Amino acid sequence: MGKRIGAYGVLRFLIPLLVAIAAAGAAGAQTTAPPVQPPVEVQQLLRLMQTPQVKEWMARQTNAAPPAVSREAEEMSVLSDLVDQARRHVDMVSGAAMDLPEEVTSASAIVEQEIAPAGWALVTTEVLVLLLAGAAAEMLFRLVAPRPRIRGDGEVPTVVHHAAANLLHRMMPAIVFAVATLVPLFAFDWPPVTRSMAIAIAIALIVARFTIALGHLLVALVTLPRADSGSNVSRVQASFWFRHCAIFVIYFAFGWAAIQLLVPLGFSTGARYLVGYALGIGLFLIAAEAVWSRPSEDGSRSLAVSWGLTLYFALLWILWVTGFNLLLWIGIYAVLLPRVLAVATSAIRSLHQAEAGFLAHRPFVTALLDRGVRAIIIAAAALWLGRMLGLAADRMAAGDTMVDRLTRGALGGIVILLVADLLWHLARAYINGKLEEARVDEAATDEEKAKRARLRTLLPIFRNILAVVIAVIAVLMVLSGMGVQIGPLIAGAGVVGVAVGFGAQTIVKDVISGMFYLWDDAFRVGEYIESGNHKGVVEAFSLRSVKLRHHRGPLTTVPFGELGAVKNLNRDWTIDKITLNLTYDTDLVKVKKVIKQIGQQLLDNPEFGPHIIETLKMKGVEQFGDFAIVIRLAMMTKPGEQFVIRRNALAMIRTAFKENGIEFAVPTVQVAGEGREAEMNAVAARHFAQKPDPASEPAA
Repeated sequence: MGKRIGAYGVLRFLIPLLVAIAAAGAAGAQTTAPPVQPPVEVQQLLRLMQTPQVKEWMARQTNAAPPAVSREAEEMSVLSDLVDQARRHVDMVSGAAMDLPEEVTSASAIVEQEIAPAGWALVTTEVLVLLLAGAAAEMLFRLVAPRPRIRGDGEVPTVVHHAAANLLHRMMPAIVFAVATLVPLFAFDWPPVTRSMAIAIAIALIVARFTIALGHLLVALVTLPRADSGSNVSRVQASFWFRHCAIFVIYFAFGWAAIQLLVPLGFSTGARYLVGYALGIGLFLIAAEAVWSRPSEDGSRSLAVSWGLTLYFALLWILWVTGFNLLLWIGIYAVLLPRVLAVATSAIRSLHQAEAGFLAHRPFVTALLDRGVRAIIIAAAALWLGRMLGLAADRMAAGDTMVDRLTRGALGGIVILLVADLLWHLARAYINGKLEEARVDEAATDEEKAKRARLRTLLPIFRNILAVVIAVIAVLMVLSGMGVQIGPLIAGAGVVGVAVGFGAQTIVKDVISGMFYLWDDAFRVGEYIESGNHKGVVEAFSLRSVKLRHHRGPLTTVPFGELGAVKNLNRDWTIDKITLNLTYDTDLVKVKKVIKQIGQQLLDNPEFGPHIIETLKMKGVEQFGDFAIVIRLAMMTKPGEQFVIRRNALAMIRTAFKENGIEFAVPTVQVAGEGREAEMNAVAARHFAQKPDPASEPAA
């Protein structure tokens, strides 16, 4: 029985191998030689595989679950596989150095065999046309197209189309160069190998030209003086880094083109890697020279920084040679990505400064430039990293190992977070623009003011809710992309939410009360309200509280749950009542005429008249007091304007009453018995006057 199982195991792995070899041999034979009849034994074996019993047994063996240990062992041996892969990579490259002379000879033979029918003169002419077509077309374009004239006000450019003119001047010649370079590729009948060479050269030329054009544009932007910063990038520093970066990119582009030429010439993979590593030494020298000759503001360079960066670049080259692509690109991004983002941010800020008149009233476009450029750079870097690591889209979608899941989740998470960040900044810019438009304007109508006040009340709350929603959805999508089951997470969050709701009933009460206050439009930002012991002008909202600014200055934060009944003093209209105390001998008809004249004067006043709905009137006698007749005055004004009008009306009443002899009644106190006391004093005086003096009497 054991022998049969062993035989079945051998057949399980041997039969598919034989079938694959036979299929490969048949496919190769179709292109190289006529088909050969298989031996009799092989025919018998193939007929045996077609029997139902063998097919059923093979299906059971194929569908059998692999041991659970295999996947864990595969995931745990990632580091060992990387080390083995690096060793094999180094062996392959070192072995390719020995075979390089033979491959060069073989490539020369391929070139001779392909160019011989057309002739060296024709192929050389076509290559020269490919090299010079772009430069000639660009020169002709510069002669025909006018040079843009950029005007400026002082040091800061103020022309609205400054950026558009720069873009036209810098990028249009590069576009003409690219189109003219592509024309020979379609115009000439290139041989196969020469066509591959022409395509690689054309790509390198176009990349080099666009690098120069984009570099000049960035230098023009980052060196513009900005009002928000006192220290701008100097022209010397910008030109230095532009030259070295352009040399680095152009060298890399033509090096890539040279390596691509080796593929149709029959060079092995190891030979191509060897040539690439040799060209990489030039990249290292360019970077090291830039580090050691970089300009500085004070004229001195730190030797520690220079040596550290040089060793860092050398380490990156070693990682490249040994095949540790993950560490290589992480190291490249650690140096390159922050600087690219910084340059992009500086260029966009300078663009805002130059295009202030165009972008000031377009916050949506401004946010799209600010965050969109950053999102494109980071997303492109993430996708390029995945491609350089050999993570193709089909493998990432179908892979089920830990590395595939983590890589797929990380790249997808980066894209999701970038999209969420872009959406949030676009939404915030749109809401902030609406808030800016909703500023209170004295020239607006009352209905328009009420609409703007409502917008300024609701939009900040909607902005906060939108931020929370976008953040939660983005985090859940990232976790789902990384393989985390978010269903139990959402259910657990619901249970926790219920528990927190029971434990934080006050907060829940505040939030729900605030929602209904806003739904009822009970108050808005800028309105004066009173609620219990709290009163003041509404300054801002949150999800659970409102901020009230008292008229004396203190700011009170009141939870919505504690407001209760709210008295809004800024809606529609308000009636102000004034009470006056007059003496009993006052002519009430005369008083009414004087009050009417004062009301008309208030209406005629250009400062108070627009805010008065019903002018000041005398309502009549309110009551007879102990010492005065109490009369009541009233007027209807717009909310918030009654205080100033009241003060001026009282001043005018005092002046008018004084001119017309109308007196205000004031309480007086009279002391009873004043006449009796005077009479008693007179009697006492007479008594003392009639009494004789003891000193004048004679002695006994």
